[in-house]
Amino acid sequence: MSPIIHTHSLRVRYGETDQMSVVYHTNYLNWFEVGRTELIRAAGLSYRQLEEKGVLLPLTDASISYKKPAKYDDVVEIRTHVELISPLRLTFAYEIVRLPDEELLVTGKTMHVFTTTDLRPIRLSKTEPEVYAWLEAQHKGEQL
Repeated sequence: MSPIIHTHSLRVRYGETDQMSVVYHTNYLNWFEVGRTELIRAAGLSYRQLEEKGVLLPLTDASISYKKPAKYDDVVEIRTHVELISPLRLTFAYEIVRLPDEELLVTGKTMHVFTTTDLRPIRLSKTEPEVYAWLEAQHKGEQL
C-alpha cells in the first residue's frame, strides 16, 4: 500500500522571494515544516500538544532537490507523507508542486528522532502508542 499523502496549499509571498521574484532556496525547508505540522494536525494533534506530552522531533538530516523555481504569487501545494517510521526515528518525504498544472518544483526528505524535552531518545511506540500507531498507519496507507 502507498502512504497517505497530506496536502497543504499556499500562495508565494513577496517576502519569500529574491530580487528576481524567485523563491529563496531556504524557504522550501520552511514549507517542509508547514507540511509536517499539517500532517500531524490531521491526527487531531498539534506540534504544541505533542511537546506538552514531552515528545520532541528534532531534525537530524535534511535533503532537498530543486527542479524548477516557484515565483512570487504562485500557488503551490506541499505534499507530505511518512516515508519511514520506527519506534525511534521518523522520515517525512515532500513534493512541492505549482498549481494548477501540478508542475514538480522541489522534492525532499527530513529525518527526525523522537526525544524527551531534554533531548534523550525515546521509543514513541511506548511513550505515545496512539500517536505512533497513527503515524505508522499513515506510512502504510491505512486510515485509523
